[in-house]
Amino acid sequence: MKRVIKSVLRGLAVVVVSPLIASFYLCALATGKDQSLESHSQTLSLLPGITGNYLRTAFYRFALESCHPSATICFGTSFSKAAARIEKNTYIGPHCMLGWVHLQEDVLLGPYVQIPSGPMTHGIARLDVPIRLQAGERKQIIIGRDSWIGTGSIVLADVANQNIIAAGSVVTKSTDPATINAGSPAKEIKPR
Repeated sequence: MKRVIKSVLRGLAVVVVSPLIASFYLCALATGKDQSLESHSQTLSLLPGITGNYLRTAFYRFALESCHPSATICFGTSFSKAAARIEKNTYIGPHCMLGWVHLQEDVLLGPYVQIPSGPMTHGIARLDVPIRLQAGERKQIIIGRDSWIGTGSIVLADVANQNIIAAGSVVTKSTDPATINAGSPAKEIKPR
């Protein structure tokens, strides 16, 4: 019965956000998908409670490359890249900032986690050109299945399957599977 109720609520959420979905696609024609996503994402991030969670997930099912209906996307969270992928049973805590990410099955993100589109989103090589005008390199960051990223972590490199990243850590290099990593920069502290 619980599964049926959730399915009905997910369907209703799609109906409720359908004007925003239409607006997203219209704006994307004029400004591009990423620009449109940012403004719509910021608006949707302000909806509180479980209702907001359902409405955000319903919207992202259409706005992102993929977003499984079972995902939970909490208050204050926003996305900047339409190429993001969110797999089944993923939990994204409050106030996360996400770029070009691929969150695999059963990933948990604590509050205030930041995962931009790699470590070099801005170019810095030239001193005669402001940083804001230098092209960077965007990279998809993959968070492996069944991983938990602790509160306030910043992830700039891939996280392997079944990892734990301690709260407040800064991941600058890819991790090994089934490990616990902590610090700034994050280092493996023990196997899981």
